[in-house]
Amino acid sequence: MIAYLHGFNSSPQSHKAQVLGRFLAERGLGAQYACPALPPLASAAIREAEKFLSKHTCFIGSSLGGFYATWLAEKHGVKAVLINPAIDPHNGLRAYLGRQENLHTGEPYELTKAHLRDWEGHYVPLITPGRYLLIVETGDEVLDYRRALERYAGAEAIVVQGGDHSLQSFPQHLPRILEFARAAAL
Repeated sequence: MIAYLHGFNSSPQSHKAQVLGRFLAERGLGAQYACPALPPLASAAIREAEKFLSKHTCFIGSSLGGFYATWLAEKHGVKAVLINPAIDPHNGLRAYLGRQENLHTGEPYELTKAHLRDWEGHYVPLITPGRYLLIVETGDEVLDYRRALERYAGAEAIVVQGGDHSLQSFPQHLPRILEFARAAAL
């Protein structure tokens, strides 16, 4: 099972989720792919992601989804691919308190201090580097890729010069992501 976890204010309609879904479907693996719609509250998002959990699940998390994938990988001992992951959203998203709207669905909600506390409660201070494949682009205008390299030191890392937070190079990494996910299933 490959479960893609989208980022903040995103959805299963995101570009990366769609590209990954098509890539897997073209290889006859569409039934082994899930991309849940994650609610804004961390505890609810994690409960939603855990519905796709098995000992063979590989989570692929983009941005805030990378934060969730880290928590899930450490709690359940599974593997995760992290794409420009959020490190500490309880700090980084503080500037976004107030009215928010999902970029794909248009659904509005209020981002509150309760969201920040929930993210803080799901922060994993120590990680197991061997569980991760980290993919970052140095041109990420939202998150500093160097923080991800520090946090996931020892993990397999792919660092692409340039790019942006959307990970422009995502399609070229799909074969490696699939290889990593398959190895996680063994």
